Amino acid sequence: MASSRTLKQQRLIDAAVELFAAQGVTETTTKQIAERAGVNEVTLFRQFGSKYGLLLAVIEDATIVSQMGQTLIEQAGQTSSIYSALRTYAMAYLESLERVPDVVRSIVGEAGHYPIENRKALGQGLTLANRSVAEYFQTVIDRDQLPTHLSAETLASQLNSMLLGYAVIELTSEFHALWHDREEFLENLMTLFLHGAVTPLPDITAEALIEAPTSETIADLPAHLVHQILQQGKKAGPQAYALTYVLFSAGLSPSEVVGLERSHYVQDAHYQLLQIGSDRQVPLNQWILGKRYGSHTKNPLAQWLRSRKDANSALFLSSTGEAISEAELRQHWQDWTINHLTPDGHPPVIEQAQSTWCIEMLMKGISITDLQRLTGLTTPQLLSYAHRARDKAALEQAIRLDQRRKPQ
Repeated sequence: MASSRTLKQQRLIDAAVELFAAQGVTETTTKQIAERAGVNEVTLFRQFGSKYGLLLAVIEDATIVSQMGQTLIEQAGQTSSIYSALRTYAMAYLESLERVPDVVRSIVGEAGHYPIENRKALGQGLTLANRSVAEYFQTVIDRDQLPTHLSAETLASQLNSMLLGYAVIELTSEFHALWHDREEFLENLMTLFLHGAVTPLPDITAEALIEAPTSETIADLPAHLVHQILQQGKKAGPQAYALTYVLFSAGLSPSEVVGLERSHYVQDAHYQLLQIGSDRQVPLNQWILGKRYGSHTKNPLAQWLRSRKDANSALFLSSTGEAISEAELRQHWQDWTINHLTPDGHPPVIEQAQSTWCIEMLMKGISITDLQRLTGLTTPQLLSYAHRARDKAALEQAIRLDQRRKPQ
């Protein structure tokens, strides 16, 4: 990886990039590379074994394995949106290849004349580029319990292949009409990758659209306020913490929460679910708006149940030891949110916990159809959530573009 390279290794890599770009890989000799780097040719062989070992190091750097790999893994825990993490990675991947366009042209143009060692180095470089992305996918799949039809390795290879294909076309041909610009390509790629190009749209009637809630009724809570409410619940005790955790990690309505029983909580080492009625199961998310609240086996709800000594079948209890009522739950909410205001200056209401969860799930890439199965909400309601999620995604994108702008 680049962070562990010695000064001599980096000089050899830089010299190789210059010569590969100027005269091609095949025509470049190890002697020329060593002379350009200001070292003995023996040093090149000692550091990289051969010209093809050096080519592998060049490909590693060009495909940002060393720079982006760890960053991508860290983003799995820092972002509430798989869309934003993947788009950031895709942008950085393409920008890294566009910094060495002549090297890309040389590698592609000479590939048919490469000896087996050279082609092997190229294949190894592409494999390395997949590993960090595959690790990221597995992290997100496990974290959000995403349903997938392909393995993390296959998903990573598909994404990287499409990105590499874009770079090859852009850097080796002109005047094509495949896409307008890089922004259009990336947006279409994210749509295809996260949502699918042929996912059927829900059947929406005019009456349903008329009945859809207005934007004022779809008011999610900002991340900092959600975390403050969770901390208030934690301070109030194990049950209060478990209640706030369920509200923000499962997207249930107040009436659904008070109807839960112990037997409705399903848990093992790989997932945790809540059984709602006879035909719905809802996952309990470990990650809530960018922060992790325990694991599948150690979380606020599991800790609350382990602390109980009673035999009551209800999941949550009133002050008298009976099943908690909706009125009591709403009073608890008021206690947790006292002195807190939403961005529009109003006290947060408990229904906003469900709205926040739904919008977060849409930001992570779940489809409206799947979210309807999890929540039991109507399509018009979910369409309003989808509009809000899209607004938030656009805002995040605008902020990222501004942050990436370099001073003149």
